[in-house]
Amino acid sequence: MTIRSNIEKTLDNAEKLNGTLNSFLSIERDAAIARAKELDATNERGPLHGVAIAVKDNICTKGIPTTCGSQILHNYKAQYDATAISRLNDAGAVIIGKTNMDEFAMGSSNETSAFGNVKNPWDTARVPGGSSGGSAAAVASGVVRAALGSETGGSVRQPASLCGVVGFKPTYGRISRYGLVAFASSLDNIGIFGQTCRDVAEVLNVIAGRDHCDSTSADVPVRDHTATLNDDIEGKKIGVPRALFGEGLDDEVRELVERSIDDFRTLGAEIVDIELPHAKYGIAVYYIIATAEASSNLARYDGVRYGFRAEEADQLRKMYFKTREEGFGAEVKRRIMLGTYVLSSGYYDAYYSKAQKVRTLVKQDYASAFSKCDAILTPTSPSVAFKIGEKSDDPLAMYLNDIYTVSANLAGVPGISVPCGLSEGGLPIGTQLIGNYWSEASLLNFAHTYESAFPLAAKPRVFAE
Repeated sequence: MTIRSNIEKTLDNAEKLNGTLNSFLSIERDAAIARAKELDATNERGPLHGVAIAVKDNICTKGIPTTCGSQILHNYKAQYDATAISRLNDAGAVIIGKTNMDEFAMGSSNETSAFGNVKNPWDTARVPGGSSGGSAAAVASGVVRAALGSETGGSVRQPASLCGVVGFKPTYGRISRYGLVAFASSLDNIGIFGQTCRDVAEVLNVIAGRDHCDSTSADVPVRDHTATLNDDIEGKKIGVPRALFGEGLDDEVRELVERSIDDFRTLGAEIVDIELPHAKYGIAVYYIIATAEASSNLARYDGVRYGFRAEEADQLRKMYFKTREEGFGAEVKRRIMLGTYVLSSGYYDAYYSKAQKVRTLVKQDYASAFSKCDAILTPTSPSVAFKIGEKSDDPLAMYLNDIYTVSANLAGVPGISVPCGLSEGGLPIGTQLIGNYWSEASLLNFAHTYESAFPLAAKPRVFAE
């Protein structure tokens, strides 16, 4: 079978299911078929030769809309490819389209998108998680093997858990952020969704590594992450912070995550108790630092240089005001205001400065924990996918969905969510593994070993033919 025929089938599935899931904001049929024909005609074979990839719509793709799920960028087409996209193209991948997302990656349910919410393939009355819900749904529904998302506080791992797929966040600096539209620059990462850990490893091999266009990308050697996927975990230590398994954790989630701990023990891992004493402050610290950085980063959307510009404004100041008022959604406005407040005179030291100090303590907690173990295991999300609209009027309840994921972003360490079973209602639940800096290969092997022994055999109700 030719690459073109495979890609055409993928595109057909994407278009067919999009009416139900709304996972794609754009499906690039003509460009994808042209790319497939080009690959069929060449004798060169890259490591991702002919593999269809979906891309979150806050990662720049030349000539293709990059909207960030926002009206303020509804007609914007990037003038260049993000480094991750260039590397995918060089490896022979085929970008089939851009996926729906919470506006500017600000959300945990994909309900803040200006272009409608994504629906969970397991139950279309429920959210897929966010902010990378479109990418998670595209992989969970079987349209693509792998997709790119972005993580600022859990926006790959959390939707991966709610959609029953693998979701991976690298060490900060492992994957170039050049071409990733900024939300909170010290927290943002490009992440990867896969149907399996091997899918994730294959994509990571291609897009990881130093990039001269991103000064925060690290000059650390990139291993072949597929070569170590069958390494023995016998005697490896997994740390469990029992204090985090308390109030707020759904009983079904606790039961299955506890079972995954026992499963790792049967696979030869040693389970040790650890403490992450400052993890309980993660949400508060995250929503100070992230909103502060968002306030600064989103100041560029003013209607002057690119994107949406409000009409009927006879003065520059009014144009700024109307553009941002009409172009941004409620959640983005909320976070800009929160960030501006914590950076304002008289409050900087009380909030932002203290949050940065606690962030340092969170990093120190991880350093201490990793002196005792090779990986840390926690739930990924405190609950299964909740119903669309269930938490829309309660921002705090929505923010608490990221309680198990944000600390890894604050510390900059890698993390992965792998499915560990289904609830009684048939909804997927993920267990999370967090690794030390630059331990992506080891982390993927832990997840792969578990996935191979305890696969999630069930498929979502909405699934590609």
